[in-house]
Amino acid sequence: MASPAAASPARRLSVIFSSTKPRARPPKPAPAPKAPAGQAVAKPDERCESRNLTKILQVIFRERDPDKLVSQFIAESTASERFRNKHRVYDVAVARLASFGRHDGIAAIIDSQKPFIAASSVGFAARLIRLCGRASMPSHAAAIFHDLPPKHKSSMTFNALLAAYLDASDFDALATALQEIPATHPTIAPTIYSHNILISALCKKPDLSAAVDVITLMEKRGITPDIISFNILLNGFYSNDRFDDVEKVWEMMKERNVEPDARSYNAKLRGLVSQGRVEDAAALIERMQKEGPKPDSVSYNELIRGYCNEGRLNEAKKVYDNMIKNGYAPNRGTFHTLVPHFVEAGELDHALSCCHEIFTRKCRVQCSLLQGVVTALFAASRVEEAKRIVHLGRENYYPRKGLRMPPRTRKDEGLKMPQPGGEGNDVEAGTDSEDSVSYEDGCEQEEESKNGQ
Repeated sequence: MASPAAASPARRLSVIFSSTKPRARPPKPAPAPKAPAGQAVAKPDERCESRNLTKILQVIFRERDPDKLVSQFIAESTASERFRNKHRVYDVAVARLASFGRHDGIAAIIDSQKPFIAASSVGFAARLIRLCGRASMPSHAAAIFHDLPPKHKSSMTFNALLAAYLDASDFDALATALQEIPATHPTIAPTIYSHNILISALCKKPDLSAAVDVITLMEKRGITPDIISFNILLNGFYSNDRFDDVEKVWEMMKERNVEPDARSYNAKLRGLVSQGRVEDAAALIERMQKEGPKPDSVSYNELIRGYCNEGRLNEAKKVYDNMIKNGYAPNRGTFHTLVPHFVEAGELDHALSCCHEIFTRKCRVQCSLLQGVVTALFAASRVEEAKRIVHLGRENYYPRKGLRMPPRTRKDEGLKMPQPGGEGNDVEAGTDSEDSVSYEDGCEQEEESKNGQ
C-alpha cells in the first residue's frame, strides 16, 4: 500500500541518483619482415612464452575437475601477467565453477587476484567485479569495490558494481549503491551506462512506468538517452506483454529522432512470437528486408523459433536457408532451436546436417544438444554417423563425459548418460546475441547492457 507521503516515480528516481638426387643448396631464408614503426619484433623467448601460455590456457579450458581447475587457475594467474590479461579464461572458469555450484572455488580465484589490483588497470578491477555478479555473488562484488585503491574508484568500476547487482538481480542493493556511492565519492558520477543499467533493473523488476521515467531523469541531468536505452525499454515492454503501452516508447524515439535499429525490431519480433503471432512476425521481417533496418541473425532466429513452436519445420528450414542466403551466420540460438525439433520429428538428416554446421562454424553449443542427436542416430541404427559426431566432438574439445556413444550391451545399460545442464554443459545456453568467441577476445571498455541487444 502506498503511503500518503509517497513521492512520484520521477522524484524517487531523482533521489536514487543524488585471440639420392643431387643435393640442392637450400634457398637462403627470406629476411624477416620488418616490424611496423614503433613496434618491437617479438624475441624468441617471447614467442616461446606465448606458445607455453596457449598450452596452459588449453589445459584450463578442458579441465572439468573443479578442484583441479581452481588450483591450476590460481597457480597460473598469480605467476603470469599475460595470463591475467586473458579475459575469456576468467569467464569460462567462473561459469564452469558456477555450473558445479562451487562458489567457494570462485571466491578462491577472485581472492587470489586481489594482490594484483593496485598495479593493474582499472579494467582489471572492473572485470573482477563483473565476474562476481555473473556468479551471483553481489556481496563479493561490493567488497572488491569498497576495497579498491582511490585511483580505481571510478565511473567504470562503479558501473561494473551496478551491473554486478543487475546480474545477480539484487535490485535493492543496486538502488542503494546509486544513491550512496556518488554521494560519498565526488569523482564518481553516474553515466549513460549507469542509467541504462537502472532501466534494465526496473524492466526486470518489473516497474515499467519507473523505467520510462528514467529517460526524463537522464535529460534533466544533461544526458542524452541512446538507442540502447530505448531498446532496453522495448524489450521490457514486449517481454511483459505490454503491447498497448509499448507504443509510447516508439513515440518517444520518434520525438527524439532516435532511429530504430535491428535490435529494436527484434524486441517486437520476440514479443510477437511469444504471443504466437508468427504470421505477423514473418510480415515484420519482410518489411525490414524492404524498408530497413535489415534483419540480422537474431531476427531470423526469432521467426525460426516461432515456426518450430507451431511444428512448422518446413517453414523454419526455409527461414534458415534464407538466413544463410542473405549472408547471416547461424549461431547457438539457431541450433538450440532447430536441432531438438528435428530430433523430435525424426528428421535426423537435418539434425545431422546442423551438427556438421556447428563443427564447421566452430559454434560452441551445449553437449546435451549433440548428445541428443547421437542418441537418436544410435537408436535408428545409424551407428557410424553417431560415432562420427562423437569423434568430431572430441576434436572440438567437448568433454568425454558429456558426449559419448550410448550403452550397447546389457552390461553397459547401467551407465548414466549425461543430462542437459549437468557436467560438460557449462557452455552458455544458445543466446541469439553472440556466437562463440576466442578466449583472447574481449576488452576492458564499458560494455553495452545485454538487455539492449
